[in-house]
Amino acid sequence: MNAKCLLVLGTSSDAGKSSIVTALCKIMSRNYKTAPFKAQNMSLNSWVTPDGKEISYAQVIQAWAAGADPIPEMNPVVLKPKGDSYSQVIVMGEHYADRSAGNYYESIDEMAEILNRSLLKLDEEYEVVIMEGAGGAAEINLYDRDIVNVGTARITNAPIVIVGDIERGGVFASLYGTYMLLPKDIQKNIKGFIINKFRGDPEILKSGLTQLEEMTGVPVLGIMPYFRLRIPAEDSMSFKEKSGAGLVPAEKRNEREDLEIAVIQFSKISHFNDFEVLESKARVKYIDPESSLGNPDLIILPGSGTPLNDLKHIQNSGMAKQILSRAGKTPIIGIGEGYQMLGKKLTDPSGKIIDGLGLLDNETVYEKEEGYSEKPVRLALKIKGCGPYLKAVDGETIEGFTAQNGIVTTRSPIFGTDGACSLNGMVVGTSLHGLFDNKNLRVSLFKYLSERKGISYAEEDGFTMQDGFEELAQVFEKNMDMKAIYEIIGLES
Repeated sequence: MNAKCLLVLGTSSDAGKSSIVTALCKIMSRNYKTAPFKAQNMSLNSWVTPDGKEISYAQVIQAWAAGADPIPEMNPVVLKPKGDSYSQVIVMGEHYADRSAGNYYESIDEMAEILNRSLLKLDEEYEVVIMEGAGGAAEINLYDRDIVNVGTARITNAPIVIVGDIERGGVFASLYGTYMLLPKDIQKNIKGFIINKFRGDPEILKSGLTQLEEMTGVPVLGIMPYFRLRIPAEDSMSFKEKSGAGLVPAEKRNEREDLEIAVIQFSKISHFNDFEVLESKARVKYIDPESSLGNPDLIILPGSGTPLNDLKHIQNSGMAKQILSRAGKTPIIGIGEGYQMLGKKLTDPSGKIIDGLGLLDNETVYEKEEGYSEKPVRLALKIKGCGPYLKAVDGETIEGFTAQNGIVTTRSPIFGTDGACSLNGMVVGTSLHGLFDNKNLRVSLFKYLSERKGISYAEEDGFTMQDGFEELAQVFEKNMDMKAIYEIIGLES
């Protein structure tokens, strides 16, 4: 490749590869035209480009950090898990097939060729490509069919940095073990280690760092401290660690404790980034269907990769009963498949009818198997005001995208031809992901929730995603040997 490259591999899933790549994209983009790349990502958290191509949200975030427009070549293969070891395979932003893990690997040569073509395009258009591996790099059972770690390393011959998560424990063993288990032709390209998520005084690690460097001949480039990222979570592992702290700095958290939003945590929750923008204004809690709903100020049913299964789960667990008991008292919003569940009935591909929660006058018919997503579409829709907070933005426009299985019919749409609203306006549903990214609707909603609870509405503080990228980049630069990193990539600092 003519572009300068760096491949960031991890000792495990959620070691922090994505945030390290995001930081590097932000830093390198100050002086070079930079793009992120990940050959394959398994995620239900996707995003739709203006031309209707679907890619993982992680690479979208990294592209935004680099100041680049997200394109499918940055993430040519997305696997959207459907349960029972099956995934929907998205290739270059388009639905390709539904495959089990075993059957997917039968097409790995074809995927490798797509990977090659994607890298060639990025090589033509960018000066620097920061690449990310997946999971743990030393999956020795997958070396013959791995396109994202070993495959990317061999195709690009890129210098490699390995990231280890010290919070998991055993970071020296995991870094050393990953180094030793990687094939020799890849091992020779490992140029540095990064220790991530450290709490405390780095001096206590000094003797361990020295021994690791002596045993491998590879330097430790720095120790990244644990701190609350104020950028959106990129994948399901990041989502699992959510505690409601979200994008709000610690010193401001007490200001937003008065409002609480409950998001039902479906087993295959999708597009959870729909709700992260709400975390700056409220405590957003992800509620397991087996748990108590509590007394939230807003209930949200999110998207789901397996809507019929998740609907059955909330009905059997008693969560549906809890939600129904709050109807008319607490505002409820359904997004994507969550909107479908709020309707009267859902019909599966065999023609079997399943009762929805019956809070909205809409019905859904699934013509294809559960977990299949129709081609996503980005839309701009006009609001038809209903209820206490939508009336305030009646006639205004919102934007977002649809990406779900099922044909939904509704008699009185509230967002263009989409969505539904209960008679009292307390229950609202829409197929549109990115609903709360629309400031007009978001502000109207929070003003209503604040007034309803008798608290003052606090204006948004103006902190942007780009501010979050810059904050992450500054922490990274402060704690890394940046001169060594530039030399590893082959750039002047």
